[in-house]
Parts: sequence; C-alpha cells; structure tokens
Amino acid sequence: MILITGATGFLGAELAMQLASKGLLIRCTKRISSVIPDILKPFEQQIEWVEADLLDIFSLENALEGITQVYHCAALVSFKPEDKIPLRRVNVNGTANVVNLCLLQQIRLLHVSSIAAIGDAKPGELITENNFLEVTSKIDGYALSKLEGEMEVWRGIAEGLEAIIVNPSIIIGKNTGTAGSGQLFETVRNGLKFYTSGSCGFVDVADVASCMIILMNTELNDERYIINAENITYKQLFLDIAQKFGTKPPSIFARSWMLEIGWRVASIISFFTGKPPFLDKTSAQASSRTSNYDNAKIKGATGINFKPLSLCVTEICMQLAGGN
Repeated sequence: MILITGATGFLGAELAMQLASKGLLIRCTKRISSVIPDILKPFEQQIEWVEADLLDIFSLENALEGITQVYHCAALVSFKPEDKIPLRRVNVNGTANVVNLCLLQQIRLLHVSSIAAIGDAKPGELITENNFLEVTSKIDGYALSKLEGEMEVWRGIAEGLEAIIVNPSIIIGKNTGTAGSGQLFETVRNGLKFYTSGSCGFVDVADVASCMIILMNTELNDERYIINAENITYKQLFLDIAQKFGTKPPSIFARSWMLEIGWRVASIISFFTGKPPFLDKTSAQASSRTSNYDNAKIKGATGINFKPLSLCVTEICMQLAGGN
C-alpha cells in the first residue's frame, strides 16, 4: 500500500489524485485542522485518511503499518526569519522520523525537496543535481531546512534505505488558487509595476507528480532529480501573465538596490501593521538572481515531455479569471 504525507497540500493532492485515478488504494496523512482538497473528494472510496504528525513518532508508526511505498511531500514553507525553529522541526526532524521508520520497516521512500536546497552553477551554466548548496550565514531558514532534510535522507540511504530525492523548481498549476505560486499571478493581475533581471525554472504540478510516480516504480535508488520544465526570466513571465489577463505588464525595472530598500521598508510596515510583508528579503534577492536548471537527468529517467510553460500560464489565468 502507498502512503502520502502532505496530501492536503498542492503537490500532495495532485499526486494522490493521479494515484487514485489509476485505481490504486492509498493512505494519506493529515493534521486535525487540515481540510481535504476538493479534487480528492471524488476518490473517497480509494483514499484512507489518517491523522498523523511528523513530530509524533507513534502516530507516524501507525500510519505506516502495511505500507510499502512512501511519498514524503509534507513540509513547512516560510521565509520569515522567526520561523527558523519551526522549519527545522518539521523539515528536518520530521523527515528524520519518516526516514527512520522507513528504514525500520523496509519501505521505499521518495522525498520531495526543493531547488532551494541546490547550489548555484558557474555563470552561463545550467544548474544540475551536482551543484550542492554551500552552507553560509546568508542561507535563509527554508533553504537550510530543506538541505538538512535531504541530508537525513542521504543518511538513511547510507544505512540501507531505498530512496529517491526530487527537487522541483517553482511548481505552478491551475488548482493553486491565490496561495503559494498563485500569488505571483494575482500580483501581476492586480497591476504589478516592477520587473527584475532574474530568471528561474517553473514546472506544472501534474508533471511533478507524474515524474514522482514513475521514479517510485523504477529500480532507481540513491539518486537526486531536478524536476523542471522550462527556465524563463521574470520579465517574460510577467509579460505572458499580463497578456493572458489583459492587464498592463510591469514596465519599471527594479534594480537590486531598490529591492534591498523595498524589503526593509516592507519589514517596517509589517512590524507596525501586523500584516505579512509585501516583500521579504529572500524573495527580493532571488528575484534578481539568474537560476536556470538542467532537466536532462529527469527526462532521461522518466521520458517525460513537460507541458509547455505558456500552456500552464494560460490554464492558470483562465482558472483565476473564472474560466474552465
């Protein structure tokens, strides 16, 4: 039987839907406060929901009873400096608990990490699975927690665990709504005025889930895979989104020094208003960074043909605009 942690999240729900659509019986963990996504409600006969906490070893042990494969999607995502401790608890200690139980019960594991845990390449080169993140005082708490979470998996592999690690780029998809990566689309839709010089990789959530299922059911082990469809500059992406919404695209180039001022001002405003900052330090710095990712390894392992980014953007904009 298959277990998915984090099945109420964006990626976990898509993964659960794809597995259930194949007629498979799966078990999914959720927290008491979590809401079952609408896309999974048609599969209630095939999905067994269990309440489990990554930090509660006993509830995890019960959830893993009779399981042969685990997709570990659950994670905390935050770029707030004050969340470093919660990030470490969930993304490192929680992953360590999953790894230890999978080792004990001889369960195959697929761990979802992030491109945040991958280092930079030399200028002009694509970032590959062999680029490891250098630990410095400048690393944000989220990236460090995902890197250390990966290290727990590598430790498990050294002790005999069968495991694969995937590092998706920025995951988008029509069911994201206005949370997560969907905030980017809503921001452009509402009249974003600025663009930056940076670039990054993007991938549709359905393709990420498909790659994960293929990898899980191979004999591949002790491997790490970047899952990325296309690399695109933020300027071009913002233009594409604006065109789909019929809004004015960003026209003012935000230089690095402007972004440095911006996130500091946002932090001050957030302190006095109690609302989340409109720009955080990590996002500001990343938006000017050129980060382009190589997808040759995942293509070779799975044979996947990624959905074109232009089609992903069209589907998301239509969904947010109230279309089909």
